[in-house]
Amino acid sequence: MIHTDIVLGDATLRATVGGHGPTILLLHAGGERRGVWSPIAARLGACGYRTVAVDQRGHGESSGQVTTLGPLADDVAALIARESGPVVVAGASLGGFAAMAALAEPAVRSRVTGLILVDVVPDPDPEPTRTWLRDQGFGASLDHLTDDILGSGPALLATISTVDLPVLLVRGGRSFLADDDVHRLCRANRRVTIAVIAEAGHLVARDAPEQLADLIAVHAESCFDEPTVRGAVEFQRALGAFRANCR
Repeated sequence: MIHTDIVLGDATLRATVGGHGPTILLLHAGGERRGVWSPIAARLGACGYRTVAVDQRGHGESSGQVTTLGPLADDVAALIARESGPVVVAGASLGGFAAMAALAEPAVRSRVTGLILVDVVPDPDPEPTRTWLRDQGFGASLDHLTDDILGSGPALLATISTVDLPVLLVRGGRSFLADDDVHRLCRANRRVTIAVIAEAGHLVARDAPEQLADLIAVHAESCFDEPTVRGAVEFQRALGAFRANCR
């Protein structure tokens, strides 16, 4: 694992990069840090993937302010633009919102070959969302960001409805997400598939890292096997193997 700083305009993001092969970008939930992905990244590395896990702006060792969704989405777009090949993006909660917002840009869509939403949908029911945040002790600290994200629901749903990518939604069996929230997502995009980890709550990466890693690996394999990206992925795997042998 390599720890590095990525300078993106007004923020410097601290990242951990590991493994070799096609890249999976890992975006944590609000209030978490990139370290939550460590056991997942290790498992994905063993499956032949390169992972990039970042502290999103305003979190962990990263700088920057986070009061609206826009800057988070811009960071995701910039992170994807830095990659030389196709990327699968896995975003949990806040990270999923940022990923969906970033996909509104055609340039981002052209570089992303798959999306994994970890217990997040574009337009969740506001009241259970706010209740969960209060129960976690966030109080008023995230009110402005929460208002902005929930107000962006229609736009995020519209974005997902036009995204022609394989999308995996991983639900926590003990999450506050309602079936109606999930059904709206599935109606908006017929390429959405659903997996449920029964013992997990909303913070799936923390509650069930091994199960989540396995689901991400399987979905990523199908995404990277798409005919339009297969050649680039084979090159990434060959380059990764070369670098590993040179160490």
